[in-house]
Formats: sequence, structure tokens, C-alpha cells
Amino acid sequence: MTDKLNELTAAGVAVWLDDLSRVRLSSGGLDQLRREKHVAGVTTNPTIFAKALSDADEYNWQLRDLATRDVDVEEAVRMLTTYDVRWACDVMRPSYDGSDGVDGRVSIEVDPRSAHDADKTVAEAKALWWLVDRPNLFIKIPATEEGLSAITDTLAEGISVNVTLIFGLDRYSAVMEAFLAGLEQAKANGHDLSKIGSVASFFVSRVDSEVDKRLEKVGSDQAKALKGKAAVANAQLAYERYTEVFSSDRWKALAAAGAHPQRPLWASTSTKNPDYRDVIYVEELIAAGTVNTMPESVIHAYADHGETRGDTVTGAYDAARKVFADLESVGVDMADVIATLEREGVEKFEASWQELLDGVSKSLKAAAKGKGAPNKAAKGNAQAAEKAGGA
Repeated sequence: MTDKLNELTAAGVAVWLDDLSRVRLSSGGLDQLRREKHVAGVTTNPTIFAKALSDADEYNWQLRDLATRDVDVEEAVRMLTTYDVRWACDVMRPSYDGSDGVDGRVSIEVDPRSAHDADKTVAEAKALWWLVDRPNLFIKIPATEEGLSAITDTLAEGISVNVTLIFGLDRYSAVMEAFLAGLEQAKANGHDLSKIGSVASFFVSRVDSEVDKRLEKVGSDQAKALKGKAAVANAQLAYERYTEVFSSDRWKALAAAGAHPQRPLWASTSTKNPDYRDVIYVEELIAAGTVNTMPESVIHAYADHGETRGDTVTGAYDAARKVFADLESVGVDMADVIATLEREGVEKFEASWQELLDGVSKSLKAAAKGKGAPNKAAKGNAQAAEKAGGA
């Protein structure tokens, strides 16, 4: 059988998993995906952690310890999530070492409630970097206006960054500017640029969801014919901007000092509309030097029936611009679409964070009453994590 994920990797697309849980770690599932499905990185977010902690009793032993210490809920969340991310960093370390530090990265997000507070974001980024203490960590920082300076200041500290919740082209350009400024400051601060990594997470399917809703409201045949086209066009034009920035003299000076480029990462790549091909946001966004972070279901779908047709991005810029012009002609305001998606993106992560806090608070209370006693399997998982360096 053809190894379709290997073909995708050979085309320059790094396959990352958009999921993490202690069950996945303790079962060896993550390592299996690394070895058998070419998974070279992991992304997480508050929604993923909220689900992971609500679904399994593998956290019980740690919850009981935290409850015994009278740890507050926010510290407990940090201890639980950084434990998993540290363990995942160790699982992905072979990919990190084998790619000279480009891949093998695992992301953890700052508290999304700080998305509009640059100073707090930087302080938390430094705390998470210290807590996880692994060179292949990424700190996720939302690309809000306030987040831009936080991105620069965090990189200047020598901390690797995954910039998340990017929806629009102008904000993406500002993110790349923040990245270059951060590396320039890091160099001035004496940091080894070859050790600093970054990706810019450009969200895909959510754009189609919002635009398609507006096209349906317009209702004309011309409008309906544009459904399912905005997200790919948006990402393709983002890649055009990426190639321009990372061929500039400013970038070449940083590359000469050992810096790695900030790769575009296609996020939110599972299709929300069942009428669309389930791997469309992978097949239509194949270009060298990119990352595609996928739920496991999309990874398996691509392995089964994905088609790697070479570069599907760089020759599509004119067609992508026509899609934008056509959207404008039927009355879709893309600037408003992007503003809406950014606002809702932060709100959704804030809601997931609160769900995570509420769930952990409930679990801590149960553990304090003796209902969360560690079972043998959980103890074994803790021991396995320690042996793997994940404790």
C-alpha cells in the first residue's frame, strides 16, 4: 500500500496531531502515531484539555495529591496540563532531535483570559517554559492586537512560540513582523537563534463556516457557488505573504545567524460541513515548509484516501484573489468575518478554560473526600511517566 502520509511529509508538510490526553500517553498511542503515521508534533488547547480531564480516571492519583496539598484550582490545572505536555515532549523528542529542532514540538497555551494583557501573557509564558522545562516546547499565544507585543517579548527571552488564532492576512503579516522583531531582540540578548522555534497557526475551516453562513443568507446562486472556497483561498494568500517575508534581506540576516523560519501551521483542518471532502483542508494546502495539525480522525482519513498532488498552493494565488473579489461582489465583508472569528475564537477558548477550571475544581473536591483515590493503573502510569522523564 502507498504510504500517503509519507508522501505528504515528503511534499514538505509536517503532520502534527491536534490532541493530547494522559490516556494517549500512557497507552503508547502517541508514540505509535509518531512511529507509524509520521506524526512530528502535537498541539493542544483549553478545549482539548477540558475533554481529556473529564474523560478519564488516569488523573485521579495526581488530583488526590494536589487535593492533599490544598492546591488551588488554577495551580492544579497548571500541574495537570504541564505534566501531560512534559511527557509528550519526551515522547516526541526523537522527532525533535532528528529534525535539528524543527519538529517534535508540543504546544501548551497561556491562559486565554490573558489574551488582551501582554504583560500577563509574557509572565505566564515564562512560567510555563520553566515548568515544562523541555527544549521542544512551544508556548501558544493568541494573535490578538495585544498579543503581538507579547509574541515579540517572549521570543526575545529565548522562548519558542506557537502563535494561535490567526484568521486574517493583515494580522498574519503583523505576526511575522512580531516574530522577526523577537528574533532580533533575542539575538541582541545573546540567545542562540537556532534553538528558538515558532509556527504561526492560521485557522482554516472556521473561515468557511462563517463565510458559508453569510453566503446562505445572501441566497443567490452566485453566492452559493462560492461556498467552501474562502478558507483555502485565505490560507493560500497567507502562504504568499510568508514566501515574501522569508525571502527578504531582513530574514536572510537572521537565517545567517542560525534562525529557523516561522512556519505556517494550518489549524482547524477538520471539515465542519459533511458535504465537503474530509481531507480538503489537507489536500488543498500542500506546500513546502508548512505544518498541518489534524485530529486523529483526519490523520487516518488522509492515510486511507488522501491525495498528495504536489504543491497545491503557490500556483493558486490569482484564483484565490478572484475568490476574495467574488465574495466582496456578493456582499461578504471579509474584514468583518475575520474580526468576528478572532473575537469568537478567544471567547471559545475562555469558555473552555472555565470548563476546565470547573471540572478540576469538582475533581479536587471529590479527591479530598477520598473519591478520587489512585488505582493501580494510574499509579503505573505515573511510574511510566517518571521513567520517560514525564514526571
